[in-house]
Amino acid sequence: MRYAEASLSGEGGSSRREPVISNSLLGVIIFILTEMMFFIGLISAYSISKANALEWPPLDQPRLPIGATAFNTVALLASGVAMFLTSKTFAREGFSRKSEQLFLFALGLGLFFVVFQGFEWARLLGFGLTMQSSTYGAFFYLIIGTHAVHAIGALFALGRLFFKMRNRTLRLASLHGGQAFWYFVVGVWPILYVLVYLN
Repeated sequence: MRYAEASLSGEGGSSRREPVISNSLLGVIIFILTEMMFFIGLISAYSISKANALEWPPLDQPRLPIGATAFNTVALLASGVAMFLTSKTFAREGFSRKSEQLFLFALGLGLFFVVFQGFEWARLLGFGLTMQSSTYGAFFYLIIGTHAVHAIGALFALGRLFFKMRNRTLRLASLHGGQAFWYFVVGVWPILYVLVYLN
């Protein structure tokens, strides 16, 4: 691992070597890489099934809510921007009202995204799109559901970090780890939206 030197004040003028990437962030990056492989596998299987299907989506299956989900996509992307601003503000100002507000805004938008998707799922189930109705439905719930599980898990992690910020115990390295995972959740969604909703 690469290290950068950080000077310590003291009589000996000693210095210690600090990691360029914190252990928290490195662990999250490794986790993200494994999850990327998982999503690539799901997308590959989806693409193969779609290519071999006579009609996609099947004519007797409901169409996905492209416009409503596009709006929800914007909310998720805005959450990513708010998380970026949270990190920048926290690094610059430390524990401040502004960093807390930005963090809460990012969390709120992320929660909105998950709840909105839940309502859309309920409507699609009511219209007859289920995992048993077709391969199309099975892949939709598998891929989009996997993303939803990641989003919910990330929100729980970010919520924990937010309370640490409120209690003035949050470390910047921990925030960077949570931020990286949220970027993964935010970044993979537009790809899934284009592949599953628009094609």
